[in-house]
Amino acid sequence: MSEMSGDDLAAVSQLRSSVMRLARRLRHQHVEQSLSPTEMGVLGTLARCGSATPGELARREHVQPPSMTRIIAMLEEKGLVRRESHPQDRRQVVVSMTEQAAEILDESRRRRNAWLAELAAQLTEEEWARLREAAPVLDKLAHL
Repeated sequence: MSEMSGDDLAAVSQLRSSVMRLARRLRHQHVEQSLSPTEMGVLGTLARCGSATPGELARREHVQPPSMTRIIAMLEEKGLVRRESHPQDRRQVVVSMTEQAAEILDESRRRRNAWLAELAAQLTEEEWARLREAAPVLDKLAHL
């Protein structure tokens, strides 16, 4: 995309603000109040990507390895992840989530989806159609 016009810059600002506000409201819909957004993020990454080393999790979550080590320890203490020996490199560990964590994530997703569906029901048919079309583009932005 070339240099942005004033209208484009205004749209970027509105998009940023709206996405942040919606994300903040969605975070408040989670089931397990004792988990931080970072801890929920790590569990979500494990659910999407499967077991991973602490270093891989740190890269995916954009945190420093010592921070990820602390997060994993807290999740392990809560019974939500387990550490196992790496199958190829015994010097490393692999972190995987427990069944309890999977249940928390499933319930959290159900609750967030229901909340978002209630909001979407308040849109006009045209607004809902535009939002459905925008969803893949927003997903692409989230993963760039």
